[in-house]
Amino acid sequence: MCMKEFELINRYFTGRGVTRRDVDVGIGDDCALVNVPDNCQLAITTDTLVEGVHFFADIPPRALGHRALAVNLSDLAAMGAEPTWVSLGLTLPQIDPEWLEEFTEGMHEIAEYFNVQIIGGDTTQGPLTITICAKGTVPKGKALTRSGAKVGDWIYVTGNLGDAGLAIESRKKGWPLSEYDAASVLKQFHYPSPRVAAGQALRGIASSAIDISDGVLADLSHILRRSGVTARIHADKVPMSDALRNNVPLDQALKLALAYGDDYELLYTVSQDNKLTMESKLHQYGVEPICIGQIQAGSDDIELLYDNQPWLLPESGFEHFS
Repeated sequence: MCMKEFELINRYFTGRGVTRRDVDVGIGDDCALVNVPDNCQLAITTDTLVEGVHFFADIPPRALGHRALAVNLSDLAAMGAEPTWVSLGLTLPQIDPEWLEEFTEGMHEIAEYFNVQIIGGDTTQGPLTITICAKGTVPKGKALTRSGAKVGDWIYVTGNLGDAGLAIESRKKGWPLSEYDAASVLKQFHYPSPRVAAGQALRGIASSAIDISDGVLADLSHILRRSGVTARIHADKVPMSDALRNNVPLDQALKLALAYGDDYELLYTVSQDNKLTMESKLHQYGVEPICIGQIQAGSDDIELLYDNQPWLLPESGFEHFS
């Protein structure tokens, strides 16, 4: 694959996409050389997507290119970072020019939208696997982390939850969805929209933050452990789309919304004093923040309520792509 590797890089990456002024050396050398602004820290994240584990084999390549980059940008959003550069590790079973054209076009589109430059990477032969290392910058001392939640803080999310889970489960289990609903939820899975602007707007306002990749309850638990607190969640306040509400029983809809993941919304905490400022800032970016609970003292499991009454998550589990 050696000679073909260089042909692949030249055809699909060299001279294409965003060119940033802070990149001195990009694709084509042994390393990239970039310039980090003064008084900023470098935020770095890496995610690997494997066919059959993180996506179906028949996912449109354009969607896969978008999704692979979006999930990394979502990590940067959760820390309030501005995305800047990415490197790509691409493992392919074979070189398919038509597939590669669509895949790279999907990646270049979202990279251009967020002004991100692809600065290097690697290609090799094997089962379809995509590894992306995304970098961003954040002013020193301003990054959002998982460890700042305080007792009394309010817990918010930035949008509807559970649609990606519905897309996957409806396909696996043959749940009948209308053509409109099926297309709507599949779009949420294929083309997640990382909340980059919202993350930056929350700097200095939110006390902690995380992106929702593994589900509200699992991801909130990371914040709680790092912050030494627990939480109360009102399941009836969790935002869900009409497609989710109308196609599965309520308890299963809530399970998808709370425990499935792949939503890539932000979950964050904010003090009472900062609530109005936060809401005003996010409204400027077209984001309607939804309060779903509150941080509590202690280290017990998350308390779930529905209509202010104790509520248990249904026990039936989901196994994603297994």
